[in-house]
Amino acid sequence: MVDAKDWREMHEWSAQLLKRQTGQGVDDWNVRIKETGIGSRDELMHWLKARNINGYAQQLLIMERFGYPDFLLKTAEELVDDQFAGREHLRPVFNEVIEAGVGIAQEGLVEVQARKTFVTLRTRRRKFAMVKPTTKTRVDLGLRIVELSSGHLRFAERLQSAKLLRDDTMTHRIPLSRLEDVDDEVSYWLAVAYEQNT
Repeated sequence: MVDAKDWREMHEWSAQLLKRQTGQGVDDWNVRIKETGIGSRDELMHWLKARNINGYAQQLLIMERFGYPDFLLKTAEELVDDQFAGREHLRPVFNEVIEAGVGIAQEGLVEVQARKTFVTLRTRRRKFAMVKPTTKTRVDLGLRIVELSSGHLRFAERLQSAKLLRDDTMTHRIPLSRLEDVDDEVSYWLAVAYEQNT
C-alpha cells in the first residue's frame, strides 16, 4: 500500500492547535484537569467548553483523561488490514484505487490518511475522495465533485449517490467489486475531484 498517515498525525496537529488556542500544551492541561477531580466525559466536555476549548483540541483532552480508542493507537497498515479482514479478495481493488488516486498528481500532492473504517485521499486543501469497503463484495469510491459540467455528464453513468457512505463531504459514489472496475473512468473521476478540490 502507498504510505498512509494515521491518527498520530491528527493527534500532533490537535496538540499544536490546543497550544495555539490556549498558550498551554497538553501536559499543562492534563495537570489542570486532574486537579479538578472531574469524573465523567460530559462533565469534562462542559468544563472545556466554558474555557473555549472545542473541536479537536477538546477531543484530545477528553481522550487524554479517559483513554484512547484502540483504533487510534494502530498504524495505517493495521487499520487497513482490519478493514479488509474477512474480505481480503477486495484488497487488490482498494490498492488499485489508492494507486490511481495518488498517481493523478505530482508526487506528494495527494495525501493518504487511514481511518477506522475508510481511507481518504486529500489535497493540501481538503478531502477529495474516500475508499471504503462497504460490504463483503464491494468497495465504494466516494468523490467530492463540486460541479458537474455538461462535458462531464457523458461520463456520469457510473456515478451514484454518496448517501450510504455517511460522509457529507462526498457527493458521488462509484461501487467497485472487481479489479477491472478500476478503469480509466475511475481515474477520470478521481482527477475531476482532485482538480475541483485543489
